[in-house]
Amino acid sequence: MTFKKLFGASLIAATLATPVVTQAAPADYEIDMAHTFVLFDVNHLGFSNMPGRFAEFSGELSFDDENIENSKVSIAINTASIDTFHAKRDEHLRSPDFFNAAEFPEMTFTSNGIKKTGENTAKLSGDLTLLGVTKPLELDLTLNKAGAHPFNKKTMAGFTAIGTIKRSDFGMKYGVPNIGDEITMRLELEAIKK
Repeated sequence: MTFKKLFGASLIAATLATPVVTQAAPADYEIDMAHTFVLFDVNHLGFSNMPGRFAEFSGELSFDDENIENSKVSIAINTASIDTFHAKRDEHLRSPDFFNAAEFPEMTFTSNGIKKTGENTAKLSGDLTLLGVTKPLELDLTLNKAGAHPFNKKTMAGFTAIGTIKRSDFGMKYGVPNIGDEITMRLELEAIKK
């Protein structure tokens, strides 16, 4: 066998023996509604920070456990489902003074970028639409845990995302400054790999 043929055969064999490295694609996850919460705090007259939540929402999560920057999330929140643990106040919050839930039944957040900042932390950026107004929103994201659920063995991921909005930026100006303009938003999210 000539050198040329031997070299060619060796090259082909080496090529076939080389492992192919593929990049994992993000996987779709189903949001675990029993363990996911959309929460907020607003200052009340300087005396306290009033907590609240939205009870009804839906969302989609695509998560890359090898490179979180390839992940994305979107969430749609039913504004009429606001719950501050006081029925009369909640009724007022649904009115045109605040969320105007009859005309704007949904508030949405759609991510458009994730920048890793630490081993389990990142900046999650996206667009928040409230009262028909869309503004950029950046959230501090923490990956709490990803892996097998200890009981049902399903692949899970859990996150906390925290950020602040100025409600007046969206046209919600009632009561400012006595009722806080800055609202702290918090998402506690668990999701199951599909």
